[in-house]
Amino acid sequence: MNDDVAVEPLLSEWTARIQAGLGARGILRPRLVGIQTGGVLLAEHLARALSPDQPLGRLDISFYRDDHGQIGLHPKVLPSHLPWSIEGEHVLLVDDVLYTGRTIRAALNELFDWGRPASVQLAVLISRDGRELPIQADYVGRDLTIGAGRHIKLRAEPVLHLETIQIPER
Repeated sequence: MNDDVAVEPLLSEWTARIQAGLGARGILRPRLVGIQTGGVLLAEHLARALSPDQPLGRLDISFYRDDHGQIGLHPKVLPSHLPWSIEGEHVLLVDDVLYTGRTIRAALNELFDWGRPASVQLAVLISRDGRELPIQADYVGRDLTIGAGRHIKLRAEPVLHLETIQIPER
């Protein structure tokens, strides 16, 4: 997987598309909210280009997930933090991989527990096959087909890279 998708050039193209899309909608200062953990890494990258003087929001959606049993999650819960009110604000929700859509559904549930934004747009670095809910991103770095039984994760060490993980049979 790492050889198929070079992350650094992909980030540059993705950021430029997001800047152009936000500009076309007249959104000059979106509230950036990353979904723990890969989405936060990417939101930090986007913040440098979009709003370097603004703190980031972070969502941990562990309590909102509906698929713990199916995917074997044993969540390590991290606190969510939105350092500003989202009432009437334009929110850019950021995640690393859009797969089934369940993470984004959970993130929207939690986000609306914090208030009612004017709009929410979704930016994901990777959109892959396997959607279970009718959710799509406004900004996608790359569309990939990797088939069932595999996951893609954004890793930060030693450098930002994408890793494909084979899911063990049950």
